[in-house]
Amino acid sequence: MRKFTEGQMEILEVTKITPSLMEDLIAVWEESVKATHLFLAGNEVEEIKKYVPQALKGIAHLIIVMDKDNRPVAFMGIEEQKLEMLFIAPKERGKGLGKALIQYGIENYSVNELAVNEQNPLAKGFYEHMGFHVYKRTDYDGQGNPYPLLYMRLKDL
Repeated sequence: MRKFTEGQMEILEVTKITPSLMEDLIAVWEESVKATHLFLAGNEVEEIKKYVPQALKGIAHLIIVMDKDNRPVAFMGIEEQKLEMLFIAPKERGKGLGKALIQYGIENYSVNELAVNEQNPLAKGFYEHMGFHVYKRTDYDGQGNPYPLLYMRLKDL
């Protein structure tokens, strides 16, 4: 477990997801997606939500930020050296959690690559600020939906 330096937050790696933690993580995911993925219709969010538990259980490294009440407010998933997911509760955005998680991923897992929806310009800007740059674009997401993806790498690679 590693303490987050801002306020009373903790960064921890999870190896076992309890049912209550899964419920909390899905809530963070849903709030985050509804706040940032404005290009998705409500029914699309609900459809994608069905696959979130499987994605969370299948990720190699799940890193969570817990608040002072021991509730998750942000999380990321890493597979090999790739950031596969990063979600932050809307009420916690702008407080440095994303930066702390990305730095943690780079320092502990050599994260150097990610993909982001092109229609999520705030996320793209955040990743650029963190040192990533676009090296490839696709017209469709990984499920074949018409949501272009931007593939990004750390600049110094």
